[in-house]
Amino acid sequence: MERFHSRLDDDARTFQFRVAHLTCISRTLFAMKLRELGEDRLLAQLLSHLPPGRSVFAGPGDDCALVENSVGRNFLVLKTDCVVEGVHFLNQANALDVGWKAMMRPLSDFAATSAVPQFALITLIVSKQTKSDWVKKIYRGLSRAAARFHVSIVGGETSGTRGPAVISVSVAGFVERGRCVLRSGGKAGDDLFVSGRLGGANRGRHLRFVPRIEESRWLTKNFSIHAMIDLSDGLGADLPRLARASTVGFKIDMESLPLNRAATIDNAISDGEDYELLFALSPRDSDRLQMRWRRKFPKLPLTRIGCLSPQSAIRNPQSLRGYVHFK
Repeated sequence: MERFHSRLDDDARTFQFRVAHLTCISRTLFAMKLRELGEDRLLAQLLSHLPPGRSVFAGPGDDCALVENSVGRNFLVLKTDCVVEGVHFLNQANALDVGWKAMMRPLSDFAATSAVPQFALITLIVSKQTKSDWVKKIYRGLSRAAARFHVSIVGGETSGTRGPAVISVSVAGFVERGRCVLRSGGKAGDDLFVSGRLGGANRGRHLRFVPRIEESRWLTKNFSIHAMIDLSDGLGADLPRLARASTVGFKIDMESLPLNRAATIDNAISDGEDYELLFALSPRDSDRLQMRWRRKFPKLPLTRIGCLSPQSAIRNPQSLRGYVHFK
């Protein structure tokens, strides 16, 4: 009995130590300022307290949320995004372009999931000193962008603020069960492809981009795409996110990256706001994909930039680091 009690005492002390250790770590993390945490670590902490419901097929951590639909066999697809003055646009930017960008950002996430957008809600937060003409132009830009993909703006909200302007757009749509793509389906050995060209978004491209919805829908109709993400925070941030979600590593040939004019490899990795597709598929399909892509989209490059692997390895020494909020 004495030995039995001793073991219980040891177990209790061990348990108390672990609780104290975890409590210390938790307090340290929550005491950190956001610039120390960064976006991904902050979200990991917040989402641990938000368990998904039974009807949620894909929740936080992917480009869009996918929810079981009680009517029909498609998933309901949901996404919200925002643009903030001083972060996503400058106050001297053309208001039409700002409205366009605000709508296209969540639609780019729909492209990453191969989903079809249908309805949008707009939240506008501005100061009382804002000129009404600026607001009207914002909504014209929103409307033009929505019309490009047959999205109906069905409501929203307005509010005043003493801070910078904010435009938030929430979008709902659908994707067929057999065509949805998540970040988490990549397999070691898959080839990695990127659409278009990268880098140089800060030269104005980030305001007038067009999401690759047509291209992603074509991809999932004709090929088995294992994983996909849109490059909104840059290759250096978004590729590791796809790899982590798929529990694999990656190998990248930096010299193969398709660059916009005057852009550098560092721009392609870290600038962000390219809004191109990065996706993984079996190497058995790579040659056929490239041949058919050239016929279907002759003006849009498609480039193999590397592959997924059991362990991450970068062939060239540049570090991968994309845009990180709060840093």
